[in-house]
Amino acid sequence: MDTPANSRTIVAHFIENIWNKNRFDTLDDYLHPEFIDHSLPASFPANQQGLKQWILATSAAFEHKTGIEEQVTEGDTVMIKFTMQVRQIGIWRGIEPIGAEASVVGYRCFKVTDGRIREHWALLDGNSLENQLRNSTHGCKIQV
Repeated sequence: MDTPANSRTIVAHFIENIWNKNRFDTLDDYLHPEFIDHSLPASFPANQQGLKQWILATSAAFEHKTGIEEQVTEGDTVMIKFTMQVRQIGIWRGIEPIGAEASVVGYRCFKVTDGRIREHWALLDGNSLENQLRNSTHGCKIQV
């Protein structure tokens, strides 16, 4: 039975195991067979495979950790505010990696059906992330 408590737990474990630990062998535990990801770029399929490709692409550019700051659940809907801490290890938006660290806030909305995530939307401030990385690559700091 889907309850708000179960839905909250499913989403929290999904973030930890899939996003933070890349445990793709457990995707079926979290994603409904009819899963649709509304947040992926058009070049990725809006399904489980597209989500995996997106996480792998993110992981090629960054060492990253997502932390849930706030979580609200009502009915079959779970909303989270998250912070993603990153260290750049690959090229992203044309920015060469120098190991710069950054932090960005985002929001995710999940619909949970039959104990698994059926739909997902996300909003992340990619421009803020880009600005942090670009500003860290210009010049050098002089120690005083």
